Amino acid sequence: MERALLTVEDAEVLNHPLTLSIALVWAISVFLWVGDLARAEEHIDRLFSRAEFHSLGPYLALGRGFKGELAIRRGNASSGVESLRSCLAELHAAPYELLTTPLNISFVQGLAATGRSAEALSLIEETIQQVETSGDLCYMAELLRVKGNLVLAAPQAGTDEEAELCFRRSLELSDRQGARAWELRSAIDLAFLLAARGRHDAAQALLQPIFARFGEGLETADLQSAARLLATPN
Repeated sequence: MERALLTVEDAEVLNHPLTLSIALVWAISVFLWVGDLARAEEHIDRLFSRAEFHSLGPYLALGRGFKGELAIRRGNASSGVESLRSCLAELHAAPYELLTTPLNISFVQGLAATGRSAEALSLIEETIQQVETSGDLCYMAELLRVKGNLVLAAPQAGTDEEAELCFRRSLELSDRQGARAWELRSAIDLAFLLAARGRHDAAQALLQPIFARFGEGLETADLQSAARLLATPN
């Protein structure tokens, strides 16, 4: 978060609108990631004003997409889904594909939150295939984690096993990439699944060493979720 803010400050000094827009995009991504929605909204508004004033079309679309993700996080999934649908259509038409994968993830989560689980699962499968084809593998661990949760929510038999496979594949990939934040999220979801099956010791053994690697940011959403799970009595 500190690095993101410093990058925005440095970009402002340069007085180069495109560079500042890029810095704001990544700062917004960081704030959404850690759950600081108020600061994310502040930077989304700054992105809108800069992009609109300098006619930076793709960045206006990104701003709408971030607004959509913010709406979903705040419980207004229907509005968020429509914002993301519009944003992604504009980015595909531009074409500007740099952030379409993480925006697709938000879109999927919004669809699931509005009860369109089949559409959400279809989109996550499509996005996974696109990532495998394009080599945009930095998002694969999160795609697998989100797929695991969608599968887990389905009413069919055997979903627990398929979801666990998704979570374990996500863990393996994030560990191989050194992506500790992706790894933490997948470990939390798998630990919840194990605990729900009564395998509390296995859940604790999985999550504790991953949680222990983090020496800062303990007030952020994912680490708080992990701490609550670890503190839950068997």
